[in-house]
Order: sequence, then C-alpha cells, then structure tokens
Amino acid sequence: MPALHSNGTNRTLDQLKPGDVGVVERLHGDGAVHQRLLEMGVIEGAGVEVVRMAPLGDPMEIIIHGYHLSLRKTEAALVCLA
Repeated sequence: MPALHSNGTNRTLDQLKPGDVGVVERLHGDGAVHQRLLEMGVIEGAGVEVVRMAPLGDPMEIIIHGYHLSLRKTEAALVCLA
C-alpha cells in the first residue's frame, strides 16, 4: 500500500491520483451531498485509496471501508484529508 501523504496542507480527495491514500479529516459543506457522503461511510478517520479515474478524470473510484465507491470530483472536493 502506498505511503500516506502528510504534507500539512489542506488536501481534498479530488487532488489525489490513483494509488494515493489518505485519511478523512472532515467534510466541507452541508445539505444533501454532505449527508449522502456520511451515509456512504465517508466519515472522520476513514482511510481512503484512489483506485482509478474515468478517462476524462471524473468520476473517480475509491476504496473506503473495504468497498469501492465512485464519486464525482465536486463531491470529492468536499472531503478534507489529514
């Protein structure tokens, strides 16, 4: 498994490339998208790994809690990583 990035900057999930990993620190925003992400298991402390990107870069496929999940870049931009 690739090394965890820890550069001290505010990274969001949409900035990762296939093979990169991170840990969810918090979610930005509110409303239906925020609630949907929580219901899919995108919660504080969850480890994520980017598996692949669609040919045009959107959506992206990640592994979280052992299952594969596809997110649009706009959704992934709401996920702040530690």
